[in-house]
Amino acid sequence: MLLLSAILLQSGDDISNFDELKQTLQTYAVETGELFFQVDIEPPSYDDRPQDWHEQLNLAFESAR
Repeated sequence: MLLLSAILLQSGDDISNFDELKQTLQTYAVETGELFFQVDIEPPSYDDRPQDWHEQLNLAFESAR
């Protein structure tokens, strides 16, 4: 299972906005081949973070598989 906290711990310093977070999530999904994704923490309050951020992260993960 791919966890948002793990992505942020490993790559959080390199991510400066929500779009980069989605791209990083997709990269991890492809590289790890994980079948499941869990939002176990709230992402940083990026300036471009939308209200439906949870749904958008799930969609980004699903579209990468």
